[in-house]
Amino acid sequence: MIENQKIRPAQVIGPLGEPLTLADLPAPETRRWVVRRKAEVVAAVNGGLLTIDEVLERYSLTLEEFASWQRAVDRSGMQGLRVTRIQHYRDLYERQLKY
Repeated sequence: MIENQKIRPAQVIGPLGEPLTLADLPAPETRRWVVRRKAEVVAAVNGGLLTIDEVLERYSLTLEEFASWQRAVDRSGMQGLRVTRIQHYRDLYERQLKY
């Protein structure tokens, strides 16, 4: 492993533009995943605050579940994480791919 990969930022920019530290992340016991919490975890991984493996272990998530959060954020931003709107945003994304 390259030594520089062990260096992590003390904070990253959160989904709402605010500084996000390890202390600001959802508690490991979190079971109710609202949009903001999902987006914070995705931002922490994207910014290098946590690795994917750490997130999966810390929050007892599957790789597929976390990957779906990342795809939703990449495609539609925080709004894509809304469970009630998944199909709507999926349809929008598929239409955009066609054109």
